[in-house]
Formats: sequence, structure tokens, C-alpha cells
Amino acid sequence: MVCRIPANNPEESPPLPVFDAAVLSQQPEIPAQFIWPEGEKPTPDACEELPVPLIDLGGFLSGQPDAAAEVALLIGEACATHGFFQVVNHGIPTQLLSDAHRSVEFFFSMPLREKQRALRKPGESCGYASSFTGRFSSKLPWKETLSFRFSPSSTVVLDYLLSTLGEEYRHFGEVYQDYCDAMNKLSLDIMEILGISLGVDRAHFRDFFHGNDSIMRLNYYPPCQKPELTLGTGPHCDPTSLTILHQDDVGGLQVFSDDRWRTIIPKSDAFVVNIGDTFMACLAAAQALSNGRYKSCLHRAVVNREVARKSLAFFLCPEMEKVVRPPGGLVDRDHPRVYPDFTWSALLEFTQKHYRADIKTLDAFSQWIQGPLAA
Repeated sequence: MVCRIPANNPEESPPLPVFDAAVLSQQPEIPAQFIWPEGEKPTPDACEELPVPLIDLGGFLSGQPDAAAEVALLIGEACATHGFFQVVNHGIPTQLLSDAHRSVEFFFSMPLREKQRALRKPGESCGYASSFTGRFSSKLPWKETLSFRFSPSSTVVLDYLLSTLGEEYRHFGEVYQDYCDAMNKLSLDIMEILGISLGVDRAHFRDFFHGNDSIMRLNYYPPCQKPELTLGTGPHCDPTSLTILHQDDVGGLQVFSDDRWRTIIPKSDAFVVNIGDTFMACLAAAQALSNGRYKSCLHRAVVNREVARKSLAFFLCPEMEKVVRPPGGLVDRDHPRVYPDFTWSALLEFTQKHYRADIKTLDAFSQWIQGPLAA
């Protein structure tokens, strides 16, 4: 059965709070809507570090003969364990990273009414969201986000931020236009490596995502006086294809591995990378490609009492109407289809309007796209 996002019913739940981080981060008690069920709350043992391979892309990016195979092997091993890895010597300028993080701080430190100039509209994936109070009525995440679309060979990021926030935000827009351009290049490099690791044409996934309709998200997790009761982001698998995350030095990203939650410790010069549901759907018809082990892994974010946490997340996605299917020739009697063909626009609509992303998103989406929602 596919579950719709629950409607906000004032007779069934208290009025939704306004998530004003400047106010709520100082309050000794947090509203009931932010308190998560007992079995989902963070626990102290989750602070144990998750060993995540640190993969040097320098040789691959400079065209060294044996580097591609070596890096592909390491990334393949990471995807076969918990689905996360980190990359260094990735070619992203340190100054650009610094500017991007400073701009996160600049935006989220503004008064709530100023941030709301970019307020996300119902059912849309772009704009400013304060704890998603307009979408959910319980288990609210303790965070603010600003999301915007990216498309290669365009100025869509700059144009959106200027039209939404005004000409005085031109530098802000230029920073994230440059940052997204850099993330797009890095994403395609990683997609090439994934193609090598899976034994398909090394250009297959790079070409598939060459034109893309991706999403950039700025995350801000304010301090919380009761961090043991809530989560910054609930447990989920990314519905997108590839996520490239840069954390600040605070930490808070946790991955569910070996039946327990563990933490990925931030490294200032590294990006955290994981594959998402849309990429997994490309592989699902041919389990031999990944031995059935490549994972879109369950993860979450926790908050703390002392200091805000910031992160930059770039979600590589196919073009909106591009059909997602496995590479040709991989479907046969021994490897039947697992998921139907679909477009990214259909999956995006599903996660924005019908379903709160979790570990079962692809299965629920497959049921939804093949027939009417269960009553």
C-alpha cells in the first residue's frame, strides 16, 4: 500500500509552529511536532565513526593510464558495502568552497521574513523551506533549506536567485552558479567511474546525465536545546541519482550500516558521495551488474545544542522527461525488469506531492506509477 503524505488536520494535531530558527534555537522546550518516535530518536552510540573510503581522484582527472581502473575498483567496493565514499583531489577550488559556505551563513542568518521572499510553494521542490511545516504535521525536521534547479550550459541558478531575491543578491547567485557548474563536472566524472566499475561503456552514464535537471540544496541546522528528541533530517534514501555533499566541520551525517547508525566525520577537503534511487533503478533489472549489492543507503542528520551545522548538497538528476531504464541488453530471462520505465519528473512529483521519502520510496513509486493509489 502506498501512503500519501498526511494532511494537516487541526482536529487531529496541534497548530503547526512557525520555524523561526532565531527563536526556537533558544527555547528550552521544543514543540511536540518536532519530537520523533522513541525508536527513531538519535542515540549516543551513533557517534561511532563509519569507516568511509577516502578516494583520490587526482590521477583519474589528470588522465593517468591506470588510475581509472584503480579508482573504479575502490568506488565499486564502497558501493557494495554501505554505499558511501569520500573523494579528495576533486578539482573544486578551495576559495569556491569557502565562498559557498559563507553564503550559506549569510542567507540563513537573515530575519525570517527576508528568507521567506524565496518561500517554497506547495508541491514544488525549489525555494526556501523552514522545517517543511507546510508539508508535514509531525516528525518535523529541525532545519531550514534553500533549494534551486540547475541545468548545464545555462545561468538558471543565477537567474532564479536574482528573480526571487533581487539584484542585491547578485554575488550570492554568482557563487552558487559557479558552485553548481563545478558540481556538475564532478558528478559526470564520478558517473564515468561508476560506468567503469559496473563494466559498461565508461561513457554510458556520463552521456545519460550530460543534459540534466539537477537540484542544489543549502542546509542549515540551528542549535536545538533538546537534540536527543529530534532529527535534522529523518531517515531516507535520496530519490535522486547521485548526491555530492560538503559538510562544515560540525558533523551530523549518519548512515545506517550493519544494523546500526554511525557517523561520517567531516573532512574539510573531501566531498561525501552516495548513489540514489534513480541510479539504482538503472541497475535494478540486472542484478549481475552490481551483484545485487550496490546500495542507495539509508541516512539521516542529527543536530546539537551548541552550534549550527551547514552543508551543501548537489543532487544529480536526469533531464525531466528522460526515460530511466537499465543499459540496453541487460534485461533477459535471468535478469527480468524490477522497476518500470519512468521519468525523473514523475518520481519528483511523487516525492513532493504523494510520499515522504524513505527506504521504500522506489517500491512505493513503482506501485503508484503502475496503477491508482491504494485507498
